[in-house]
Amino acid sequence: MYSIRLLGFLLPYKARVAFLAFCVVASSAVVIAIPQLIRWAINYGIGIDDLSDEPTGETKYLVIAGGALVIAAMARGIFAFGQTYLSEWIGQKVAYDIRNRIYDRLQRLSFAYHDQQKTGETMSRATQDVEAVRWYISMGVLRGSYVFLLLIAVLVLMMVMSWELALVVWAFIPFIIWRSSVMAFTLRPLWMKIQEGLGRLASVLQEALTGARVVKAFAREEYEDEKFEVEAQALFERSYESSRVQAFNAPMMTGVWLAATAATLGVGGMLVSNDRMDIGELAAFLLYLTILQQPVRVLGWIIMVISRANAAGERIYEIMDAESAVQEKADAKELANVTGEVRFENVSFGYDALSPVLKGINIEAKPGQVVALMGPTGSGKSTIVNLMPRFYDVTEGRITIDGIDIRDLKIASLRAAIGIVQQDVFLFSATMRDNIAYGAVEATDEEVEEVAKAAYIHDFIVGLPEGYDTWVGERGITLSGGQKQRIAIARTLLLDPSILILDDSTSSVDTETEYLIQGTLQKLMRGRTTFVIAQRLRTVKMADEIVVLQDGRVVERGRHDELLALDGVYREIYDLELRDQEEALAAQPAPGSRRTAEGVAGS
Repeated sequence: MYSIRLLGFLLPYKARVAFLAFCVVASSAVVIAIPQLIRWAINYGIGIDDLSDEPTGETKYLVIAGGALVIAAMARGIFAFGQTYLSEWIGQKVAYDIRNRIYDRLQRLSFAYHDQQKTGETMSRATQDVEAVRWYISMGVLRGSYVFLLLIAVLVLMMVMSWELALVVWAFIPFIIWRSSVMAFTLRPLWMKIQEGLGRLASVLQEALTGARVVKAFAREEYEDEKFEVEAQALFERSYESSRVQAFNAPMMTGVWLAATAATLGVGGMLVSNDRMDIGELAAFLLYLTILQQPVRVLGWIIMVISRANAAGERIYEIMDAESAVQEKADAKELANVTGEVRFENVSFGYDALSPVLKGINIEAKPGQVVALMGPTGSGKSTIVNLMPRFYDVTEGRITIDGIDIRDLKIASLRAAIGIVQQDVFLFSATMRDNIAYGAVEATDEEVEEVAKAAYIHDFIVGLPEGYDTWVGERGITLSGGQKQRIAIARTLLLDPSILILDDSTSSVDTETEYLIQGTLQKLMRGRTTFVIAQRLRTVKMADEIVVLQDGRVVERGRHDELLALDGVYREIYDLELRDQEEALAAQPAPGSRRTAEGVAGS
């Protein structure tokens, strides 16, 4: 069971758990001692002579018993404080550890895992499910151990005091255990559905907030409202069912308990009448019965907490037990002194065994060369560049850098040698400086500004009210597509990588800004192997080799003029996408003109 496996998170805090156990035992001992003190006070402080019905007790015994009860109450308070404080502290620390473990695991899982997961559901596991585990640790295990210990101790003492009365009470225990078991089996699947419902609700909310502009643009507010309402209604119904089960169980337990009290009082009265038990013993026994009420009634609640923890633990361990499809070998080597020779040797890849994306890819890029990847949508261009930093692993063949299979390299050193400007630019909610220096946090302000100038974003940044300390909105929402792309280029250039991957990195800038960026990139590409997913004619023309893909295969390769002469797939792409760009380039003003400068400043 996952509830047992979750106990492993207590091991780092065994010293505090041990001290908590001491508080539990001491607190239980004090609680158990109180009825005995009252019994002693009744028998010796206000005792009655059976023959004369005259009081036989002495006042001093009442004073002693009263003082002892005050001391017991103080001790009980101290130990109860230690018990509550430690259980909460340990529970919060376990939740802290689990959240960190989940986050760390998510960071290390490959793209293949994240492709199949919904963000909102994953967030629910890191919040709602972890909170359920925290309750289980602090209330179900640590404080629940006090309830369990008290339950056992009281039942044993009852047997010692009067086996007849103990049997009366014990007769009700099997029913309580049976009812608690029914609750556990009923609640666990319900809690599992509730946790899953919370995940789906979070996913719908996350998508609606992230895509708020799309929702408004297509006037789909009512549709999104209905979609959210469906999930909210399903969550309500399951939560209500869970509450209904618990609400039905609570009064039933109370009724059983009152029946046990009535039976105990009746049998106990007969024992006192037959001089087989004195009044003090009966009073103590009834007090033990009252004390027993708490652990018995809480027992059902603890079982509910454990049931919920089982459901939450299963969802949490689905993340923590997930194996990344990309694994680093134990004897992996550091990639150092990179010259930048990259080879794809008969590479094939598929996201699953039934749907191959790449088939028999062979590409050779020598140090300093620029390789442009072209092809229709779905031809495999982005997949090729995602294989190089091992976001995914090839299913056949191999990729080498400087003659070394990338699967034999340490992943961190491999990715440190590759700079990537992705088509879907992501910016963090941080300052301009922080976003540019994201991969090189120790970079100086001068280095950050240098790469910003190279990407033609410096003038825009210094024109902002707070310059490089200006805060970027969530996902860069306050910036245009071209501005975000230039910040991404600057971020990559700051790494000074040996190999560059430009995934259509100038697609969101105007042609004038593109011309200036391309001039900078040409300088930076010198001595670096560069792979470009190209949609712009300038990028295509400067490539040392153009690799044309179709349906996951290389169908043509060569330079621009050579491929045009073939009159094949590349020619079709040129006629559809590039010819208009060539005509536009011929008509635009010369670089450096006033219009060009104004265009760069405003883009």
